[in-house]
Amino acid sequence: MQGLLVSFSAIALAALIAVPPANAAASRNGKQCSNFIECLFGKRTGGDRSGFSFGRTNYGPSTRKLISFPQGSKHATGTIIVDTSERNLYLIQPGGKAYKYRVGVGRRGFQWSGTAKISRKAEWPSWTPPKSMIAREKKKGIILPARMEGGPNNPLGARSLYIGSSLYRIHGTNNPSSIGGAVSSGCIRLTNTDIIDLHKRARIGARVIVRR
Repeated sequence: MQGLLVSFSAIALAALIAVPPANAAASRNGKQCSNFIECLFGKRTGGDRSGFSFGRTNYGPSTRKLISFPQGSKHATGTIIVDTSERNLYLIQPGGKAYKYRVGVGRRGFQWSGTAKISRKAEWPSWTPPKSMIAREKKKGIILPARMEGGPNNPLGARSLYIGSSLYRIHGTNNPSSIGGAVSSGCIRLTNTDIIDLHKRARIGARVIVRR
């Protein structure tokens, strides 16, 4: 297995515009606020055109397509290939086919490539912000909670596939409008609809190849 070509001290699990549960302990310039978006941008009510969901699950549309994928014959069925330049994820199927999903990838400075295996799968995963992210946001006057429980407003969305022993994930999002962009802190994100589908199909131990 090739080592992941990243500096893990720079890893964070999701883009900073994700929303934690409403009961998460967070503050903005010392003032209590109900969620991460409110901490970052001030109080909001309801949803908006950005695709954020407040208090309900925003599943987003399915982008899955079964396509011909001749290069997949080089890989075992069930292998996941992420092409970050294309912003696509491919789940290899028999007979030169693959399921293709649209994804969001790491923004500039958080991009990486490498090979690992799926080490764990989770439904409605909790999120523990890395210490580096907590420290980075503290300098901006934003106090992140040490842990966010899983739920509709969790930045990891409905499902998560854990990549090796790294802090990287293939996970959902409550901001489906971000799919197709370079938006995350290194994780690969899908709509909740798509990650639920991929979660059912992917197996623990499957190879994950991330290429740029």
